[in-house]
Amino acid sequence: MVLALALLVGASLRLALLDFKPLWLDEVLTALFSQGRSYDDIPLDVVFSLNQLQQIFALNPQANCSQIAKVLLTQSTHPPVFFCLMNWWLHWINLPFSLAWKMRSLSVLFGILAIAAVYLLARLAFSKVVGVWAAFFMAVSPFGVYLSQEARHYSLPILVCALALSALVQIQKDFYRCTNQRPLIWIGWIAANTLGLYIHYFFILAFIAQLATLIFDFNFSLSRYSHWWKLHPRLFKYLPPWQYNILYIFICQYSKYIIISLVPLAFFIPWLPLLFAHFGRAETNWIPHPENIAPFYQTIAAWMTFSVMLPVEKQPTWIIIFSVTIGILFFIWLGWRAFLGLQLLWNQPVTHLGVRVLLSFTLWVLLQFVVIIYLLGKDLTVAPRYHFIYYPAICVLLAAGLQVRNVKKYKSGNKFLNFLLAPKPQEIFYTFLVAGFISSLVVISDLGYKKPFSPRLAAQNINVDSAVPKVIVVGYKNFQDVGLGLSVALELQKSEKEGKAGSYMVFLSRSQGYEQVWQNLSKLENLPAPPLNLWIVAPEIKRTDYPKQLFHKVTTCNIDTAHYHRIGVSYQLYRCIKKQKE
Repeated sequence: MVLALALLVGASLRLALLDFKPLWLDEVLTALFSQGRSYDDIPLDVVFSLNQLQQIFALNPQANCSQIAKVLLTQSTHPPVFFCLMNWWLHWINLPFSLAWKMRSLSVLFGILAIAAVYLLARLAFSKVVGVWAAFFMAVSPFGVYLSQEARHYSLPILVCALALSALVQIQKDFYRCTNQRPLIWIGWIAANTLGLYIHYFFILAFIAQLATLIFDFNFSLSRYSHWWKLHPRLFKYLPPWQYNILYIFICQYSKYIIISLVPLAFFIPWLPLLFAHFGRAETNWIPHPENIAPFYQTIAAWMTFSVMLPVEKQPTWIIIFSVTIGILFFIWLGWRAFLGLQLLWNQPVTHLGVRVLLSFTLWVLLQFVVIIYLLGKDLTVAPRYHFIYYPAICVLLAAGLQVRNVKKYKSGNKFLNFLLAPKPQEIFYTFLVAGFISSLVVISDLGYKKPFSPRLAAQNINVDSAVPKVIVVGYKNFQDVGLGLSVALELQKSEKEGKAGSYMVFLSRSQGYEQVWQNLSKLENLPAPPLNLWIVAPEIKRTDYPKQLFHKVTTCNIDTAHYHRIGVSYQLYRCIKKQKE
């Protein structure tokens, strides 16, 4: 019943205002591929009406998983499982809701199942009580709510990772207790990791971290084989007992489990060449190089959102200062209490194994982050969502540490000091729930974790003169730019009402610079007659680089400097009139 309540709370938060936020660039591309479409369905270098968006984003009834996978091979940098599941979901669900709601509802379903999976993981690693705490923590976590409301492959790998870790904990328990390994547990672990590898490439980090935990965590089995060196003293007479204990375990006993643990990688071999090809594609170039210690404080900022998030994006300065201060103080207080609790659990034989396995897994993932960031030069921490890969382990460790009683004894006549320095577990639990619930409302209401590039705000700015026909020109270098333009177009289409002037869009290549865009713009066919509002969406261009005038056959377009906007990329309005006769 208590778990059902956690699932209900989690479902309510995740379904609330599900399509309130606009579809952003990545979600637009998800919609395109999942519906059996491709980049070939998008008209390029020609003017088209926004009414055609309905056709572009219509579900292809003939599409199947095989066709979607073939498109992803050449037009994306992701494995196919999530997109195939989304295609099946869109075929199956038949409700009068928006495309955003239908797509995000699948992520919500996986997010709800992830709550149950985290309960299972915490119960196996620690106890039923910790399982309940972990389930409620994930249910109200603003980070969890945010990822569950994304039509992307994040909540699904969180679910699969929690299941894989559950199997890993049970495997380690069986070794520790000197009981026979159970084939079904290993099959479940292999299946979860194989599926995870085909869902998101970052699951490779989780898989490697699990392998490292299995290989380097020998303490659990030393007691089982401590007698072996006494029977074979001559073979390793030059080694102290602890060294040939480990050597024997590795060669004679543990090696077969290491071989078995590589089975998911064997199943992933057919897709491995495509993985290397995808890593070399231009779509991954947006990840910047690290700037000194920026990855460290960006990581801490992401960790804060696991438990608390107040409005900080595009807010007045005093709100930002207040929100950041409260968030940091709460994070420090919560983290310190969890650290003290985990210290006690580490020193207790009953709970030591659970802490060690999950902590080892988390540290191995973070170590791989450091390698990718500072050796490969890709700062993954610029996108908080990438911390999803070890998020289930953090939820369980947090719940385990915070539910420990008598972490530190402190008594005074001041109740507030008692609460800060020695709170009761139930006080921490309810404080976390309240903070998480409020933070989740911040996320749901678009005050936190705003969609990148703010397509709704951009559409509002572009629609400044709704009575005048408008053409949005997007200079594109790759299909990421095209997806950005489509996200704005979808919002602009929603904001228009019947009887108002039409809107049009054109994607013009900027592979040879923006001079190419201005030249191609002057030659466009089917451009609406003036008066006309011409909006230039120009990634990677400065305000001063916009020309004062643009020309098109019988039309002159003059820059309107009062209507320049920059929301991730720049938008500039030109007002077009009929050319004066010379």
